[in-house]
Amino acid sequence: MIQDANLQQELNELRQSIDNIDAALIYMLSERFKCTGRVGKLKAEKNLPPSDPAREAAQISRLRRLAEAAGLDQVFAEKLLKFVIDEVIQNHIAIKSSFQNLQ
Repeated sequence: MIQDANLQQELNELRQSIDNIDAALIYMLSERFKCTGRVGKLKAEKNLPPSDPAREAAQISRLRRLAEAAGLDQVFAEKLLKFVIDEVIQNHIAIKSSFQNLQ
């Protein structure tokens, strides 16, 4: 425990803000995955591939520009988006597999 009460209060306030931002990120990711789930279902129904490399490249380029404008490390932003995209592709593969099993 920090002995300086003012420092402890400032840390607590900053940490509360961080906790709020983390919660917002989780809810935003949840919404994003709901949308990508719908995309995966549509792709499965129309027999489209789970991955769209051109779209992914465009999104990475777009995110790098956004990160730069926001003062966020572009490499970090790209790694984060690639992680999310990889998860989306895995979900699309699972959706396609489930869809094919129903037919």
